[in-house]
Amino acid sequence: MEERLADHTAVVTPPQTQDGPGGALSPGEPAIWSRNFRYYFTARSAGLLSWAMLPVAVAAGLLSGGYGLDTAGYSMAFLVAPFAGLVLFGGVLADRFTARRMMIIADLANLTAHVLLALLFIHGIDHLWQLYALLVVAGTANALFQPGASSTVPLVSRDVQGANGVLRTSEAITGLGGPALAGTLVGFGSTGWVMVISAVAYGTSAICLFVLRLGKVPAPPAGESLWRNLAVGWQEFRSRSWLWGVILIWMFYAVLSWGPQLSVAAGVIVPEHGASAFGLVNAALGAGTVAGGLLAIRYKPERPLAAGAVAMMAYPLYPLGIVLGWPVWQLAAAQVLVGMGIGVWGVMWATSVQTQVPGEVLNRVHAYEVAGSVGMYPIGSALAGPAADAFGTDEVLLVGVVVAFLTATALLLASPIRNLRRVPDRT
Repeated sequence: MEERLADHTAVVTPPQTQDGPGGALSPGEPAIWSRNFRYYFTARSAGLLSWAMLPVAVAAGLLSGGYGLDTAGYSMAFLVAPFAGLVLFGGVLADRFTARRMMIIADLANLTAHVLLALLFIHGIDHLWQLYALLVVAGTANALFQPGASSTVPLVSRDVQGANGVLRTSEAITGLGGPALAGTLVGFGSTGWVMVISAVAYGTSAICLFVLRLGKVPAPPAGESLWRNLAVGWQEFRSRSWLWGVILIWMFYAVLSWGPQLSVAAGVIVPEHGASAFGLVNAALGAGTVAGGLLAIRYKPERPLAAGAVAMMAYPLYPLGIVLGWPVWQLAAAQVLVGMGIGVWGVMWATSVQTQVPGEVLNRVHAYEVAGSVGMYPIGSALAGPAADAFGTDEVLLVGVVVAFLTATALLLASPIRNLRRVPDRT
């Protein structure tokens, strides 16, 4: 199957362009910390912090307010389902109207939703449908934002891999700090203030994105329908065997290993060692992800996906340690190594997609990537409980160990994935 590599030539017909607010990458600017990247980093970090706080704040706020687990579960469904269902259309819209515009619209929608959520939690929830409707708005906004979050990176930094390493580090830090901050504020009865902080963060993100200077941004040919745009995105996705090969492998990994692990691990560690121990091992995962992101800023192998697959060989250590009854400190050490592997793989993967796919279709291709990989995680998570009841927790974890090992092995054995070459940094 013919591969389209890094020449970024146009597909189907020569692309139109969309005007940005002026300006472009300059050889005189820093490879990573250019003016544009500083603004984008601030915007992305603010959005990631808000997104990390929202599920914890909503779930904890509802439970502390006397609502049951079913209400909290429905809330998460109303938040996640629009994202999973609409991210493909988010990719099409980002390619048609530019990612920057769609991300600003998404931030403003999130700002509005979080202001209303703050009022709802401060004054009391009279009708649950109001909460559910606002969570649908937040999930939809993130579906509009996510495709552009990836495609903007090559537009704001000459060192795309280094920029992804910085962003991965920020994601890990906000993933640790966001839930902790939300939990602390909810503990003081301030769920509404979590939403106020999130609204301010989304406003900050919108302002930072507004002042970006991106110059000309590739766009699809004028006159194509939305469905044609979606079809072209699918053609571009399936034309790259390394791309759909990774997603196909990842789908099995998400259902059988990644998806079930969190809840099954909690069911073992919390009764034996306590909730604080479970929090410690997950904090260790975040610390490892930070280390992996920092490592990937400098480590630039010629075959990035092969290097990332080797790093993913660390993943089975944690579930294997649970099965073998390792003490908490050993589980935490394993999680640091797992996090480093995840961090390195994530940077190598994101950079490969951003540098190998032409800009005029990148948002749509990224949307297919997200839908195919992340979309399978809820299935694995939902099957975790029934599978543990039917077969036992050790058996579910051991399946995860084997599948994680086979995932990394399959990535290395697949020639298009293993042999994909790194695109040199722009000078």
